[in-house]
Amino acid sequence: MVIYIKKYTMLTQETKSKVQRLWNMFWSRGITNPITAIEQISYLLFIRRLEEIDEYDNVTNVKNKSIFDGHENCLWSHFSTLPASDMLECYQTEVFPFIKTLNGEDEPFAQYMSDAVNEISQPNLLYDSVNIINSIYSDIEKDKEKGQHFQDVQGDIYEYLINEIASSGKNGQFRTPRHIIQFICDLVSPDVNDTICDPACGTGGFLLGALQSILTKHTPQEKRITDENGLLRYRNSSDAVLDESEKEKVSNSLLFGFDIDKTMVRIGLMNLMLHGIAHPRIERMNTLSSSFYAQGGEQKFSVIMANPPFTGTVSMEELSGDLEKYGKKSELLFLVRIISMLQVGGRAAVIVPDGVLFSNGKKARSVREKLLKDCSLNAVISLPSGVFKPYAGVKTSILLFTKVEDGSSDWHTNDIWYYELSSDGYSLDDNRRKLTENPLPDALDKFRNRDHFQEKTNHYFHLSIDDVDKSTLELHFDKYKIYEEERENTRPPRELMKAIISLEENVMKDLQKLNGMI
Repeated sequence: MVIYIKKYTMLTQETKSKVQRLWNMFWSRGITNPITAIEQISYLLFIRRLEEIDEYDNVTNVKNKSIFDGHENCLWSHFSTLPASDMLECYQTEVFPFIKTLNGEDEPFAQYMSDAVNEISQPNLLYDSVNIINSIYSDIEKDKEKGQHFQDVQGDIYEYLINEIASSGKNGQFRTPRHIIQFICDLVSPDVNDTICDPACGTGGFLLGALQSILTKHTPQEKRITDENGLLRYRNSSDAVLDESEKEKVSNSLLFGFDIDKTMVRIGLMNLMLHGIAHPRIERMNTLSSSFYAQGGEQKFSVIMANPPFTGTVSMEELSGDLEKYGKKSELLFLVRIISMLQVGGRAAVIVPDGVLFSNGKKARSVREKLLKDCSLNAVISLPSGVFKPYAGVKTSILLFTKVEDGSSDWHTNDIWYYELSSDGYSLDDNRRKLTENPLPDALDKFRNRDHFQEKTNHYFHLSIDDVDKSTLELHFDKYKIYEEERENTRPPRELMKAIISLEENVMKDLQKLNGMI
């Protein structure tokens, strides 16, 4: 089986072909789970990165004492030049055990290596993988000479690599399309003074999207480009104008992520590190569990963006006490947790299945009441049902809200902006082909200028809290949209009677013929 990776326009065709070869190599040689393959490739990239950052201190630019002292055989420049059989032996007996013992604060990735498992057992697989990685980095150096920023190309390659995690979609977990992440980040508009969190971060897509949105915002207008989805983005991250304190925030104290899956944590950390974040704050943590607050979960954030897992249930034995009254459905519990994690004045964008907005269960209604009272629900953007194909066809919406008060007894939502996104610019089948239309910029413009669009249309409108059905607190788009009456062109009664008589006469003639044949 060959794994095909979707087109990503920032990389050369030659580089994409090499990444494709790397994918297919792991598949054809027995590592058929894409998540496992990405994890194994991440270990190799981590080893290569260690040697690069080991040379100089990022601040003083002075040579440090090498972390490879006494472990010189673990240097990428050493073991990557060995013959295949010697390389595998060195990797298995020296390199991999070495990176598993690293546990310094300077390398967050290393903190999650203690239970890592090496799945590469074939000399030629390791040898060929190392050579392809070296060749890819040679391409990066060429792109650098052409004006591309090193971190941008390096990061794009890793994003391209993880773009097709074929086993995603299990237990309601699947990668959010890159263009939907960028669209949501543009809606929320995070900046350098925010603290940004994703409580179910997976591979770190929303955190990376927040970073890219901030860099775009600080890139001079003449250096921005319009991407294939019609959205603005920087050409090179190095064009972003940030002072030293802002660069320090971006690199060390801006992005926070949590995930229950240690493999996802490792992949998410590597994703941000290869995009130039020196110390990403991604931790393994179950944000719904009773141990969440004991592990430091009391921190509040000014921005939360997430597509948390749904269609799952949570064990009541492990559930945090403050969530117990909201039931066991993960999509409801994550929404409540996100509200609690927001600081007052903080803003959030959360993708939820539409069942959260219309379910008539008491638990779902209580969550909607909390949302409308503790927060100002600014907008509900209805997404087309094919956005998450081929992994899922479930209908979803984006909720955009601002935190006002914990445990409020009053309605802090006054006006909700509704928008129906009937297309996201891609076909809504399993292939998800790029279409010529780009509807996301128009949706973004309508949202930003929603106060100027007071008329009610088929695709967008304002809804006052007074018009929300208080008995159910249903919030889905279809509940309040305009339905156009379809009137059929009916014929006059006299014409209808003539048609009926004619039909009856024909039936009688046919019956008489049939009777004569008996």
